[in-house]
Amino acid sequence: MSDSPHVFEVTGDNYASVVIQASHEVPVLVDFWAEWCAPCQMQLPILLKLVEEYAGKFVLAKLDTDRQREIAAEHNIRSIPTMKLYRNGEIVEEILGAQTESTLRAVLDRYVERPADKILEKALQAEQAGHPDEALELLGSALQEDPGNPRVALERARILVKLGQLDGADEALKSLPREVRDEEDADRLRSLLEFAHIASEAPSPEELEARIAGNSEDYEARYQLAARQVIAGRHEAAMDQLLDILQRNRDFREDAGRKGLLSVFKLLGNEGELVNRYRSKLVKAMY
Repeated sequence: MSDSPHVFEVTGDNYASVVIQASHEVPVLVDFWAEWCAPCQMQLPILLKLVEEYAGKFVLAKLDTDRQREIAAEHNIRSIPTMKLYRNGEIVEEILGAQTESTLRAVLDRYVERPADKILEKALQAEQAGHPDEALELLGSALQEDPGNPRVALERARILVKLGQLDGADEALKSLPREVRDEEDADRLRSLLEFAHIASEAPSPEELEARIAGNSEDYEARYQLAARQVIAGRHEAAMDQLLDILQRNRDFREDAGRKGLLSVFKLLGNEGELVNRYRSKLVKAMY
């Protein structure tokens, strides 16, 4: 197994203490494996390397599915390797199949305590209090202290968008590691940034509304107004404009109405009553 104090063998008898209780202190990664599983054996050196590198910032709990069949069945393990990451007594990530070191590192980095986490917390509090400039300054300090922290980098990019510093946001997103750029949070931020670029070149909302009132087929005005509404947090109003474009002219900007709606859905987490209602409208408009 391993001589590391941060690697444990898990059984039905100690699962509650080694995994559930311990996860209130640090993240616990449960590795469901077996001796005969070649991908499990190939991944083990990567896991042990990360355990050594993170030095107690997470715990690796190894569960042999051949010896612990009952608990494996309780966790609905259908194939191995399967890993489940626990934090504060809850499963926060489930990972199927063997993974690269960079992928596992990206998952862990979302939950392990990092040197800049306290500064990040202060920055988010400053933003919530209506001081985005102060938040941005704090995030800059956090990145100096912990340059590889993906959470800090993502929040900094998001606040740059909020402040209208779009070139800076573009650069911040491009500088993220590939595995972080592929995450949902980064993908949503890219969608928001696209709307922000459109809104930055658009006339005022009043002028756009006047243009639409004078010409209902002014699709560019509708599109720019939708972008401004997204940035202002008026998602339903934005989706109304994009739906109108979809219904009237699917050739506009290569089906921009449909693509814009999908981007707004993404920003809203692709779920919820509002998303479901407009997804139904989108389907009806298309078919």
